[in-house]
Amino acid sequence: MDKREKIARRIAREITPGMVVNLGIGLPTLVADYIPRDVECILQTENGILGVGPSPAPEQADKDYFNAGGALVTLRPGACFLESAACFGLMRGGHLDLTVLGALEVDEQGSLANWLIPGKWVPGMGGAMDLVYGSRRVILAMEHVGRQGQLKLRRRCTLPLTAVGAVHRIVTDLAVIDVTPDGFLLHEVADGVTPDDVQRVTEAELRVAGDLGVF
Repeated sequence: MDKREKIARRIAREITPGMVVNLGIGLPTLVADYIPRDVECILQTENGILGVGPSPAPEQADKDYFNAGGALVTLRPGACFLESAACFGLMRGGHLDLTVLGALEVDEQGSLANWLIPGKWVPGMGGAMDLVYGSRRVILAMEHVGRQGQLKLRRRCTLPLTAVGAVHRIVTDLAVIDVTPDGFLLHEVADGVTPDDVQRVTEAELRVAGDLGVF
């Protein structure tokens, strides 16, 4: 199991029957592939689909069904399409139970940066700012360390912020970490990983839960 699959599988366990969930572009979209069939939930995309299913097999792919990141998707029975105003009204109106987003950085106060790297061109902010403040719960799906070895779980974010104090839980390839009023709380570690391993690649100080779990 690679890092991205491990993260997606763990986050799929956070989704319970009846939830309305937005899966952000990139890694979060993989979560749809690991939600058990008996968990009846509604997956929403920023570009106007309500009722997204798992990724299509090549023979099932329909170029007219795609998510906000341009990846092809399937539709669950009863799916519908919304125009932009209704779609963002759903997000801004507090109707989402959960949003799963990727992040470049997150800090111990639950602030995240995921839309801009200085000096890099981006097409715009996207809908992340609407999603994090319109959702009842926000989970980040991210690799614990950047490709160049940079630490991503920080005392304070160094990149331009998407939101302040909006994150509830972080799921990485190494750990599940909750954001609390007292900072980061290490809730679970990946199989074969110790709390010390996680702390070595986390800038912010970690507190370890008394009932630390393994995933």
